[in-house]
Amino acid sequence: MKQWLRAQYQNAFLWVPFIMALGAAAYFSASNITCAISATAAATAVAIGIIRHNKYVARAGAIFLFGMAYALLYTHIIATPRIYYPMRGVEIEGRVEQIDYTPDKTRLFISIPAEQIKSTSRKNATVRLNVGEEVADIAIGDRIRAEASLFPPAPSYAPETFDYARWAYFNGLSATGFIADYTVTARAGGGGFNALRDYLHNRAQSFLADTLVLGYKNSIPRDESAIWTAAGIGHVWSISGFHMTLVSGWLFAIFFCIFRMIPYITRRVPARIPALCCAWVGLLFYLMISGMNVATIRAFLMTTLVFAAFIIGRNALSMRNICIAFCIIFIINPYYVMQPGFQLSFSAIFGLIWFWSSRKSNRTTRIGKIGYAIYAAAATSLVATIFTAPFVTAHFYLMPTYGLIGNLVLLPVFSFAVMPLVVVGTITATVGWNWPLGIADALYAKTLALARGISEIPYANIVMPHVPNSAMVLIIIGFLCIMFIRRTDLGHRINYLFGGLLIVAGIIVTATNPRPVFYAAPDHGLVAFSYDGKLEFSKAKSSGHMFAFETWKQLNGESPDTPNKRRAPTRGVWTYDADNFRLAYIQKFVPLSREINALCRDDGIDYIVSYFDIRAPKCAHKILRGGFVIYPSGRVRMNSATRPWNSPRP
Repeated sequence: MKQWLRAQYQNAFLWVPFIMALGAAAYFSASNITCAISATAAATAVAIGIIRHNKYVARAGAIFLFGMAYALLYTHIIATPRIYYPMRGVEIEGRVEQIDYTPDKTRLFISIPAEQIKSTSRKNATVRLNVGEEVADIAIGDRIRAEASLFPPAPSYAPETFDYARWAYFNGLSATGFIADYTVTARAGGGGFNALRDYLHNRAQSFLADTLVLGYKNSIPRDESAIWTAAGIGHVWSISGFHMTLVSGWLFAIFFCIFRMIPYITRRVPARIPALCCAWVGLLFYLMISGMNVATIRAFLMTTLVFAAFIIGRNALSMRNICIAFCIIFIINPYYVMQPGFQLSFSAIFGLIWFWSSRKSNRTTRIGKIGYAIYAAAATSLVATIFTAPFVTAHFYLMPTYGLIGNLVLLPVFSFAVMPLVVVGTITATVGWNWPLGIADALYAKTLALARGISEIPYANIVMPHVPNSAMVLIIIGFLCIMFIRRTDLGHRINYLFGGLLIVAGIIVTATNPRPVFYAAPDHGLVAFSYDGKLEFSKAKSSGHMFAFETWKQLNGESPDTPNKRRAPTRGVWTYDADNFRLAYIQKFVPLSREINALCRDDGIDYIVSYFDIRAPKCAHKILRGGFVIYPSGRVRMNSATRPWNSPRP
């Protein structure tokens, strides 16, 4: 056993970023009590490690505490200004920092003094406002005065689900809303890369350029985006490693050919060195105009490490290099570990490097090389699908069944035709040559037809269950064991045994996790009841709770586009009878004042939920407040609402 443990010490560094990320994730996703328990357990591990002279246990606990402490410190340093209630018809004036384009509206990101949203913060607040259709008289850098309606970002609508308030806080967004009327007060002639992106958008007038080059994520129509996701290549529309690999390859090939024709340089240094340097500068420019999303930053850092390794003659693709990139991005913003782009990017690249690190091609014939290329493409797609599957399930509740087919059929079209034409077309559009973008649009239409055919095959998308955080931790550790545990004579396949057991345990936890039967929004303006496995809502629509419908239906195993019934209450009271509890929900004041005394005296009523605040000391044990869900057993689980990004005004 000591020999086996000694062999594992060589891979100790590879565990560092994941232990650090686990500490940060515990802070971001757990309640205050759970965070305190986790910190106490880690501190205990440090103490035990020191007492027992086990430096690895002590270091693991210290790294976990560092991740949690750094997340806590970062949260209070950024201190994004917030609003705590809707503000309608408020007048704001500020500078347009960014413009986001979607098929049906334009979004302006406006920096305003925090006092305009009644915040005491000394920082400027950034608000995202919908204008409606695309506007041609607003440019980045302009100052505008507008009458706007502002809304606080919505918190999570169920435990362990997407928290938009948290996402907005760590992305510097104070409020969202829409503009009723506006006036441009000053033409500032804004510069910088955001202004360049806006200029290229206006010249290209192509959603392909917006998405594949300029990094606007919402330019693809919603129905078409669903088709690409069902076909398994939805990742094409988020600039990441795929795009960076293509652009870096083209730039390197161009500059390598140029420097090969300059003997003065090639006699002194290999042509690849100046070619790599010039290609890196081009990639840096691409990173800037693409909006610098987390997946793009990760891909750029990895490409930088690969270029540096090629220049100094070291192994370019290794687990250690990926771990270094992981740590750098974590230090830049620890909240990145909670975002789907970060998780999908790193899970795919870790899996691919682990899979290909011990495999080499020995094919010498032309047919053998072609066959191996096909095998490599299929294996790459399959491995990436397997390693990203837990995160796809956890974030999107859908699994594309035919993703391997979509990648093999559609991805080459984007790699060798659509993407090059869009990049060239975005550049030539600045001088009025839009024909490359026109050809790319035609190819896109043909490829979309193929993707639609794949998405219409039966069971193209499988609705997946909710993955609890505990199950996700087990599955992640299982994959890490498979990749990082070193094989020895004492246990040649022990990594697969440990990893497989943990992954199976995570799947069992997911499969046995009960679904709630009652859901309540934080203000109780919207609730949902489960009848025969299908949800029924208290409202058919709710502009203040748009995320709630989709979130609750996903937790209940329903597709987001399925219709749901709205059940009308009897005499203003909706009584819900479950196997282990009975609940009364009241949405209007008159039924509340008329029925509250009877409901308090009724021993058959276990819970009372009302849109209005109830002050009834004699039945306070029945009254539920805030956002929560109730499970079939009658257990109530509250949404975490005491965190810095969604706590009420002090």
